[in-house]
Amino acid sequence: MSHLAWYVARSSGLVGWALLTASVLWGLGLSSRALGAKPRPVWLLDLHRYLGGLATIFTLVHVLGIVADSTVHFGLASVLVPFAATWHPAAVAWGVIALYLLLAVELTSLARNRLPRRLWRATHVASFPLFGFSTVHALTAGTDTGSVLFVSVAGAAVALVAGLTALRVHQLRHPAPRRTLALGGVPTRV
Repeated sequence: MSHLAWYVARSSGLVGWALLTASVLWGLGLSSRALGAKPRPVWLLDLHRYLGGLATIFTLVHVLGIVADSTVHFGLASVLVPFAATWHPAAVAWGVIALYLLLAVELTSLARNRLPRRLWRATHVASFPLFGFSTVHALTAGTDTGSVLFVSVAGAAVALVAGLTALRVHQLRHPAPRRTLALGGVPTRV
């Protein structure tokens, strides 16, 4: 029972990273229309939001578990201030910065209807460095992430995020041509 906080910290960190990855991939799938170009049911966007919310919860459990654990001795400053940790300060700093980006993305997403669209979009783009920083944190600070399985999963996730991001950028630079209906109808995307 004395190591419960350590196991909670480790497992919630892995689950939080997996949920964040799923949310980023799902969001890219929706925005790049890799999941289809037809109008989608609302639940598909709700799933993206749900995954992001769960990632935030598990990340907060991870941080609380790290502070509660007595194995490495992390104080609040260690988990809230980059480079303040005495144990692998650079590896922990990636996680601290990722935490702030996660909170920014999640909080502005919750307030999306009350914020200017431009501000929400600019903040939401922070999901890309958030994914990168959290992946680097997991690979450099995580005690369970040196396994071949995790490195393979992380590599596949990075490749998928990179591929879907490239598709999204391509679509933004080369939008589908508009075609008009023969009888003077409203222009529609092909």
